[in-house]
Amino acid sequence: MTSDAPETTVQLETVAAATNRLLDTIRGLDDDMTAPSLLPGWTRGHVLAHLARNADSLVNLLLWARTGIETPQYASMFIRDADIEAGAPRPLAEQLADNQAAADRWLALAQSTPEQAWTATVRTRQGRPIPATEVIWMRLQEVEIHHVDLAAGYRPGDWPTDFVARLLPRAVADLTKALAAEGDPAFEVRTTDTGFTATIGSSSADHTVSGPASALLAWLLGRSEGADLGGVLPTLPSWK
Repeated sequence: MTSDAPETTVQLETVAAATNRLLDTIRGLDDDMTAPSLLPGWTRGHVLAHLARNADSLVNLLLWARTGIETPQYASMFIRDADIEAGAPRPLAEQLADNQAAADRWLALAQSTPEQAWTATVRTRQGRPIPATEVIWMRLQEVEIHHVDLAAGYRPGDWPTDFVARLLPRAVADLTKALAAEGDPAFEVRTTDTGFTATIGSSSADHTVSGPASALLAWLLGRSEGADLGGVLPTLPSWK
């Protein structure tokens, strides 16, 4: 669930703060890991297991950048999915400890990564080559978006404004590619609080969807049905 590389590097302190907010939410959950998340077919336990294993997968990319030895993000998609399924039923205490430890491993490695290693090229699980600096942005997206997916009180309106401003144009670009491939009509998006406007699709826009930036982003990412937006809402392809 990652968008294209940003123009500037996300600070590690930003990821650490987002992670602390996530861990605080996890501490406040009840022990029912079978409660539904916002992701179809996934429980809260699935989301928590994925978050921990994602941190470990990004450790792999940082090791690749530091050593020059190719270390795939995941050994295979089968193993990735199996690890999530195996980790989902664990009780809250184990989920919390796992996420804390995995986040600490990733952050400690990132903090000790030499400056020259950040210029190395690695590849995401989809095979996309990226500079190692983008690994920081990848982790921030995972933490912020899946925090909302827990359906535990953290909502799109709680996303930091810098995060929304950074991801919104990239979500627009990703969906424009998807709509162009499917031949769907274009439409305009317009925020009512930040002045951001863009056209999604490759043709002339025939209508406008508007609303607060965080609400608009949540809808584009498939995290909202868009009840708080204005305009006719088309059916969107999945983001990533």
